Amino acid sequence: MRSWTPLQSALAALTVISAILPEATASSDELLSAHPPQSDLSAELASDDECSSSSGAPPPAGCALSAVQLRGEIRAGSPKVVAAEQHPGTFMNPILRGSYADPSIIRVGGDYYMVSSSFEYFPGIPIHHSKDLVNWELVGYALHRPEQVQGEVNLMDVQQDGGIQAATIRYNNGKFYVVTTTVYKPPGSENGKCINFIVEADDVRGPWSMPHVLADADGIDSSLFFDDNGSVWYVGAHSPEHPEYPGQGEIYLREVDLGSWTLKGETSILYHGACGGLWVEGPHIYRHDGRYYLMVAEGGTGFHHAVMAAVSDDIRGPYYSNPRNPILTARHLSYDNWVTRVGHADLVELPDGRWYAVALGVRGDVNRSSNMGRESFLVPMTWEREPDEYNPQYLWPVVAPTTAGVERVNPLPFADLAFLYKAGFRDEFQEADLDLEWNFRRLPTQGTFSLAALSGFMRLFAKPDVMSDSERSRCSLLGVRQEESDFTYRARMLFEPNSSGVEAGVMLWQKDDIYLQYTVSRSTGSWVLSLLFTDRKTPLKTLASANLAGYKGEIIFEVNCSQAGYSFGYSLADSEESMGLLEEAPADMLVYNGYTGAYLGIYSSSGGQQPQLG
Repeated sequence: MRSWTPLQSALAALTVISAILPEATASSDELLSAHPPQSDLSAELASDDECSSSSGAPPPAGCALSAVQLRGEIRAGSPKVVAAEQHPGTFMNPILRGSYADPSIIRVGGDYYMVSSSFEYFPGIPIHHSKDLVNWELVGYALHRPEQVQGEVNLMDVQQDGGIQAATIRYNNGKFYVVTTTVYKPPGSENGKCINFIVEADDVRGPWSMPHVLADADGIDSSLFFDDNGSVWYVGAHSPEHPEYPGQGEIYLREVDLGSWTLKGETSILYHGACGGLWVEGPHIYRHDGRYYLMVAEGGTGFHHAVMAAVSDDIRGPYYSNPRNPILTARHLSYDNWVTRVGHADLVELPDGRWYAVALGVRGDVNRSSNMGRESFLVPMTWEREPDEYNPQYLWPVVAPTTAGVERVNPLPFADLAFLYKAGFRDEFQEADLDLEWNFRRLPTQGTFSLAALSGFMRLFAKPDVMSDSERSRCSLLGVRQEESDFTYRARMLFEPNSSGVEAGVMLWQKDDIYLQYTVSRSTGSWVLSLLFTDRKTPLKTLASANLAGYKGEIIFEVNCSQAGYSFGYSLADSEESMGLLEEAPADMLVYNGYTGAYLGIYSSSGGQQPQLG
């Protein structure tokens, strides 16, 4: 047994209350009802009659309540991680911690907005807002209603690592636009389809429109450019008609009609990359110095990832490649650098004429990687004209002009504003809507959760679905992004289902087939606490289990993670004063495995069977 140290006052906490009623049925009129602007994702998904209580008393037996607390913290003792408060006037990268890849940024007046890839998760395309480029708030999602993702844009049975990839946000004449690609492979097929579409909104917080699919736009990583003459251009990445080698990419351009949502005119091929042309993608066009600048990602999203630039007097080209490419990368640094895989950038101009870049990268906390996967980083940049010996003396973007790379600690963009480090979040479910931080793997099915039973409680309903890549599961699972390698995650759960074969608890996961499951279940009259693990090399197996002889319907889970590894603790008492240890495990079990990062969440299932009354 060991004691738990209370949360440090400088660190935020997450508190969650949830309930599980495996035998409950769904009420169709409570499904994701519209409540503008962004509550559509959290409107009720199940009937609350069984757990309602006008007196405020606890719900009746058969419900499960859990209180969940998450603490993320800066890893202590590492020279690679320095708290910003030790260096006044600085901020600390990444600016968006956790699985926020492929950042795209705009400025509207004194406000900055950034969108990220969301892949198979719902709600999709997170939108962050900032006044100072370093303190960001999640304010909504561009895909926040079920009807947006139940047609050609499909987040119902999308494959893992498919879905929404490389969104771009732009603003023009009072309207916000997000253009992106969704990648979908039908179940059982290896042949996928890339669908490019645009959503629009008058308010960045929503509501956002239905997807406008661009039928003639092939390839991936779409972007928009609004020219000074009123024309609007679509720029994307695809494979050449006759590729010379695997992975060869090219950037193409077409004009777009935003009235009919169609591409028009001829296709212009703009660029094949600068350093080999492997996986040329992520294009953006900017107008500066009277010319058109094209910026792309190249090298794939691994250790060779990089950002390239080219320039032209005509938007249709030809484009002259920057002889000093790449303009941003970590490919020239050690694999043990604090951040690697840097690339896929976007640029923003400040009101005073200064410029910054945002780019993705992967921290090197664990095995030259991290559980968080690809995150968003901020890097200063400037423009420099070629020296006199060069002709025609183009002006070029110079990213990280004095450091040549992404730094952990950096001077603040606005010296009179402070950087406020915050980790985790607190949600006591006092509102009618689910906190924006919560995500589901794919669009949740009817009857997944409810908030309306009793103020301060969430109910998570067990269903037959389990975590499964082959089934493209939409199981009863929701979670928040892991933001730091070191964290404490705990959940208090009241769980006495009237059904047999039901399990509930916490889940830590990377993919449908890479996860740690820490749950309580009832088997042949006994209560069992189990820790299970699977990855792509290991079939689902039990790492540890214990009979809970003293279980009376309440348990506290605790998961700690540090450089030493995971520890999985629990207590059957009604306080967090002490914890027993069930198991320890290596820290790299959920390390980044491509595209998305780790989540911490709550899970319940009836193990593949329809729940039956006990």
